[in-house]
Amino acid sequence: MLVLASTYPRWKDDHEPGFVHELCRRLTQRFHVIAVVPDAPDADPSGFLDGVEVVRYRYAPRRLQTLVNDGGIAANLRRSVWKWVLVPGFVLMQYVSARRLMSRRNVAVIHAHWLISPGVVARLLCSPGVPYIVTSHGGDLFGFRGSMFASIKRWVASRAAAMSVVSAAMSEEAHRLALPVARIETIPMGVDVARFGADETVARSTSELLFVGRLVPKKGLNYLLDAMPAIIERRPDVTLRIVGFGPESDALRRQAIQLGLAHKIVFAGAVAQTELPRFYGSAALFVAPFVRDVSGDQEGLPIALMEAVSMGCSFVVGDVAGLDDLLGDAAAAYRVDARDPVALASAVLGAMADPEAAKAAATAAAKVARDYVDWTIIARRYADLLASCMHGART
Repeated sequence: MLVLASTYPRWKDDHEPGFVHELCRRLTQRFHVIAVVPDAPDADPSGFLDGVEVVRYRYAPRRLQTLVNDGGIAANLRRSVWKWVLVPGFVLMQYVSARRLMSRRNVAVIHAHWLISPGVVARLLCSPGVPYIVTSHGGDLFGFRGSMFASIKRWVASRAAAMSVVSAAMSEEAHRLALPVARIETIPMGVDVARFGADETVARSTSELLFVGRLVPKKGLNYLLDAMPAIIERRPDVTLRIVGFGPESDALRRQAIQLGLAHKIVFAGAVAQTELPRFYGSAALFVAPFVRDVSGDQEGLPIALMEAVSMGCSFVVGDVAGLDDLLGDAAAAYRVDARDPVALASAVLGAMADPEAAKAAATAAAKVARDYVDWTIIARRYADLLASCMHGART
């Protein structure tokens, strides 16, 4: 199986999002998995990582290979317009690397993560007997708007054996865009329930709010900072810990200082994935003020939210597309318009006012979430989808 992705760990326990690798390493139980992914200035060389054969391709002088990391492609392009010059080489060299590999190896199926870039490469590689599926994670489907990108998305989908999305709302968006793909499956990314499980032996704080995620506009962290003065006015003991990195970091730090909140907010920066459970396990409340940004980009079903819920952490969340999938009828009780600082502050204070009720609700949500996003279940569903596409190509 050939995997095409733009975001991938640069080394073991990298703080960059690792969900594509987490799926790949579990799929090695049924496939020989080769991931063709971009190089980065400080990345490990090509080789095996957790059983996955990782092939890193160069797309620019090594010090300039900065299109992906520290915020993601969309955020980096908005922040640094000059990085658009990296895009042609980024796509071309992934195609060249994958084509060269396919000429030497017996590739039976291709799995492209994201419609834009890896999806384009999969479409270019398309040949009889080697089907591809494409997985959209949210930003590529909701963002990159306009007729040109809509045409690219339809072109990529037109030859895909199947497409997967991480939430039902994304499936609706794919149909709204009239993506010409015969089969759309809703399969989220997963959570390692063994690692991100509730730990009753850890004492939770009664006053620490937690945010985990990339520091990019669609995460809505600036709206949480705007709500913090009202929260602190009612609860002077409250603090906010921000775990994450990205292009908005400097602006958010300045905002915290301007609001007089510097002593109440801890910017923890990038944290290894293995360290995250202790943050989820000790926080009083996980706050995810996600929004749809000005480009139309929004979350599909955020990994951090699934991890927090799985650990039984009480939470308040913005209008995330996949929340109904994760929590069903209970989702409305957690959702808030994060752009409204009064509403956001009220939701946070309400959740903290009755910790026992919040704990009971979080425990119930954790049981539902773990059954829905356990990696064991998710990996099996993806393996079955890939195998069925391979079988369909052979017949």
